[in-house]
Amino acid sequence: MTFSIHGLAVARGIAMGRAVLVASSRVDVAHYFITPEEIERELERVAHARECVIDEIQKLQHSLPKDSPPELAALLDVHMMLLQDEMLASGINTWVKERFYNAEWALISQLEVVARQFDEMDDSYLRERKGDLEQVVERILRHLKGDPNVLHHKGQKNSKPQGLQQDLLGEDQMDVPLILVAHDLSPADLLQFKESVFTGFITDVGGKTSHTAIVAKSLDIPAVVGSRTASQLIRQDDWIIIDGDVGVVIVDPSPIISDEYRFKQRQAQVARERLTRLRHRPASTLDEERVELLANIEMPEDTKSAIGVGAVGIGLFRSEFLFMGRDGQLPDEEEQYKAYCAAVDGMNGLPVTIRTVDVGADKSLDRAMKDEAHLNPALGLRAIRWSLADPNMFLTQLRAILRSASMGKVNLLIPMLAHAKEIEQTLALIQTAKHQLDATGHVYGPVKVGAMIEIPAAAISAKMFLKYFDFLSIGTNDLIQYTLAIDRADEQVAHLYDPLHPAVLRLVADTISACDEAGKSVSVCGEMAGDPLLTRLLLGLGLRSFSMHPTQILSVKQEILRADTQQLRVWAQQVLNSSDPSEMVELYNQAK
Repeated sequence: MTFSIHGLAVARGIAMGRAVLVASSRVDVAHYFITPEEIERELERVAHARECVIDEIQKLQHSLPKDSPPELAALLDVHMMLLQDEMLASGINTWVKERFYNAEWALISQLEVVARQFDEMDDSYLRERKGDLEQVVERILRHLKGDPNVLHHKGQKNSKPQGLQQDLLGEDQMDVPLILVAHDLSPADLLQFKESVFTGFITDVGGKTSHTAIVAKSLDIPAVVGSRTASQLIRQDDWIIIDGDVGVVIVDPSPIISDEYRFKQRQAQVARERLTRLRHRPASTLDEERVELLANIEMPEDTKSAIGVGAVGIGLFRSEFLFMGRDGQLPDEEEQYKAYCAAVDGMNGLPVTIRTVDVGADKSLDRAMKDEAHLNPALGLRAIRWSLADPNMFLTQLRAILRSASMGKVNLLIPMLAHAKEIEQTLALIQTAKHQLDATGHVYGPVKVGAMIEIPAAAISAKMFLKYFDFLSIGTNDLIQYTLAIDRADEQVAHLYDPLHPAVLRLVADTISACDEAGKSVSVCGEMAGDPLLTRLLLGLGLRSFSMHPTQILSVKQEILRADTQQLRVWAQQVLNSSDPSEMVELYNQAK
């Protein structure tokens, strides 16, 4: 039966395919297709891992002291029963034989199927056995990962010929990817997508400008977040469609609906091809105002995408992604230095703005940090506050960034500043980092130092900030969050997240004006910069530097090429003074 689930559209486009349900803690399990010739090997791997776990539990049973609690013996009995349950074994075999999943992927796929059956049981004791099942599966996974004969061949698997992928889909007539469905995904989890077989995802939680959504945009994959119940309503292997343009997920679509979305996919492809013609054209308005279009990136290799769409530099390198998913083991100076140099080298002499590590809120370094987080992490020890609380870590990063500046044009960007004392501490540590490099004989280059304006107090104090910094960058995602008192990762209040709120626009406009008066540059690096519906308004407010995900640059450039800033200036002031800017902008976009 066809039904739809509504969420928040965060990454445009349409994806069609089979649902793969997975807990976020298992995203890093290898997901790849095997060849028919590899089926027996994968089945043997699963069988061997399962036998190893059975052997472990049997040894535990035999070594239990006589005075052990009876509950412990009973628990081991339950684990043994689950291991020997034919539903688990036969289900895994089916995923391997019929879907050509690798052993690990087949194991967690069947776990999701059986776990759902436990959830639907009336008996509370039986429902609680799901936790035992998960423990058993985790034991099997550990043995699979430790098998010296495991060969992932990720590049080979992910580049498998399309003909085989169509074979994998059985009777389905479309050659489509698989879509990940989860309750939640961290930004670190999402980085797994860069080398995975998935080209779309759905989560129960999250907001339009949560960092999960931001990473989705950078990956250029259709995504819907904040769907609330998708992971409960969608079943493993369901056929689904993601409409990332409007935030709708369609489950078990009819042939007519499927045909309609195939047509939409073709239309979107044609539109993308038209935009690519603009990549080498300078971003200049009709009245010859030059506009700087910069790219936001997460990893050094993202510079290739930035160059590909004609970005004239990197406006925001989110360095925290070098720190994530490492179980608390932070990258040392040499590792960071090489990463920053790779980004500088990838931009072929164009400027690279590196933001110092911004963790906390919805970007924890690992799950332990997330579990121990402040009750309101968005207002806690995050970004520059975290860096200043750990000067050694901060100095390590500063030295690496300064050294990379000897290889090309590098700007240093400091997040979440609010107080003059924080500014002074930060600038003092930058000087300390330079002295340390002098003492060790390391070469470093000059950097311009800028501040992110993402706290209302900072926006109101912009003139004070400009006494200390070479440039400002407005992080509208957090600025909106803090101005309107809305957790941008919370889907329950996502409808209140409004970039066109009069207070938000006033803070943005006043910051741009303060920079103009001081003769210093200012950019917007939040999601507002990449929204084509807001491009002309920001131009009218005087913005001449936009920084966004590479996937959004050509759409924004198209708006710039059609704009006249002389006319927009008057209209933008009317919007700024309006009690309902949203309505004015909507009417303008409909009429243009």
